[in-house]
Amino acid sequence: MGVDAAEVSTYKEYVAGLLAGVATVIIGHPFDTVKVKLQKHNTDANGIKYKNGLHCAARILRNEGVRGLYRGASSSFVGMGFESSLLFGIYSQTKHSLQGKLHRSGPQPVIIVPSAAFSGAIISFVLCPTELVKCRMQVQGTDALIPRSSRYTGPIDCALQTLRSEGVAGLFRGGVTTFLRESLGNVMFFSVYEYIRHFMHLQLRDASSRHEGFTDLGIGIISGGLGGVAFWSAVLPLDVAKTIIQTDPDRNCTRNPLRVLNLVYRQAGIRGCYAGLGPTIVRAFPANAAAIVTWEFAMKILAVRH
Repeated sequence: MGVDAAEVSTYKEYVAGLLAGVATVIIGHPFDTVKVKLQKHNTDANGIKYKNGLHCAARILRNEGVRGLYRGASSSFVGMGFESSLLFGIYSQTKHSLQGKLHRSGPQPVIIVPSAAFSGAIISFVLCPTELVKCRMQVQGTDALIPRSSRYTGPIDCALQTLRSEGVAGLFRGGVTTFLRESLGNVMFFSVYEYIRHFMHLQLRDASSRHEGFTDLGIGIISGGLGGVAFWSAVLPLDVAKTIIQTDPDRNCTRNPLRVLNLVYRQAGIRGCYAGLGPTIVRAFPANAAAIVTWEFAMKILAVRH
């Protein structure tokens, strides 16, 4: 029995997305660890307050070494690999379906926005439990307020303890906030990526074919990097709320992101709502540039039309 060409193409798009997720974690996880610690400590009434991202990173390196920056990375590799595979695969498939018989050139908001929002909404169900485990692992390292006797030995131990104490629902704590962050954030990401990619190709279409590979690489780095910056600039307050909700030891804490942000604003002002902005933006450009370059390169190697 033969295999339909469209089915093969679909499979390849998901593989390309998986590779993009792995690249994102390798490049971006250390920055993410610093971001989570800033969000946890600099919005809390107790404990150490970091001066900035460099101060936080320096303390982690001094006390735990490079390994401390990759705390919780194993759950991120699983979560981001699966999430990125779904994100890019669903986005591509939804976009192709909505385009239908449209033959207009250039990015179309009526296609990009629903495709990005839908793919972001779907992956939030994967991201929520894996990010909960990741965040709880990250906040228990250097300068943690958690007693050593109560700390998790690893991601699996964290997941199992959460299941025992809070049930399956506990793994999806912060689910609504994650849903909002991913839906809105990916609309920003793919809109910026598609428009910058399109206009840069228009400007550079007369470039020598000998430099086509370098041109594509440069466009991928810039469009992916700026897309990542747009994502996090738009939804960082939601991410702050998610971190607080997922790492709060009180099982009865509010899950409403607006209430959480209101409390953060009263305690730390607008700066608290953007806690971790520095490492987040510094991470966003290289991590998302790596994701897009990896994705586009994999699509080219796998002979998928993009």
